[in-house]
Amino acid sequence: MSSLQNKIAIVLGASKGIGLGIAQIFAAKGAKVIIASRDNDSLEKAKKYIFQKTALQVDTFLADITDEESIKNLIEFTMNKFGRIDILAQNAGIFPSTPLFEMTPQDWDLVLDTNLKGTFLSVAACIPIMRKQNYGRIVVTSSITGVRTGNPGLAHYAASKAGINGFIKTAAIELAPYNITINSVEPGNILTESLNTLGSDYIKAQERAIPLGCLGTPEDIGYAAAYLASDEARYVTGQSIVVDGGQTLPESHYDIPHRQ
Repeated sequence: MSSLQNKIAIVLGASKGIGLGIAQIFAAKGAKVIIASRDNDSLEKAKKYIFQKTALQVDTFLADITDEESIKNLIEFTMNKFGRIDILAQNAGIFPSTPLFEMTPQDWDLVLDTNLKGTFLSVAACIPIMRKQNYGRIVVTSSITGVRTGNPGLAHYAASKAGINGFIKTAAIELAPYNITINSVEPGNILTESLNTLGSDYIKAQERAIPLGCLGTPEDIGYAAAYLASDEARYVTGQSIVVDGGQTLPESHYDIPHRQ
């Protein structure tokens, strides 16, 4: 896949986990990548990690997805350095677990403002530039949670991810006349730092529910995002790719054949 060569790509929420996996794959496939996050130390660690994996340098920028001015500053930085923005990968998001009967309006607003409003703010900031270029690829990290499955304690997160999938459908129609596509990736259980904190018993239980028998990696999501960001996907817009090892296919874990 050579069509990311010399493309200018912003990856939000790229300091760790899935966002870091996306940034790593984009860089490996030839894009000039700007990674953005709220934590400078994590960004520097991510930059070193990508260099170790790819021998390629990426730019870093401190940005808050919930702050419109912060996002505008990121866009300005990118334009001043590269003169265009070809790809936006919006991966920034949070998923604090709170049972619905304990959830406050503040809990709800925090997650929706970050995951859903943050997606709107970042996409909206790129639209004027991409329209002028008559070119753009936007990829948003959604989730199987809220779109295809439920997860106790994550009602606000589920609503935000379902909202993302609804958002991209209308956005795709509005952006199509300007050769801008927008799609999402729905990860299943991906082996990230956050998931590791849940312990080996949780991970083993999740693996039993996945037909392919293992959790995914951030790079697995990166490859799907790279396809949607490529010129090969020029005719794909308003769609979502599920990357879950088949987790959402069986009716129960009893329907999964034992591995040989």
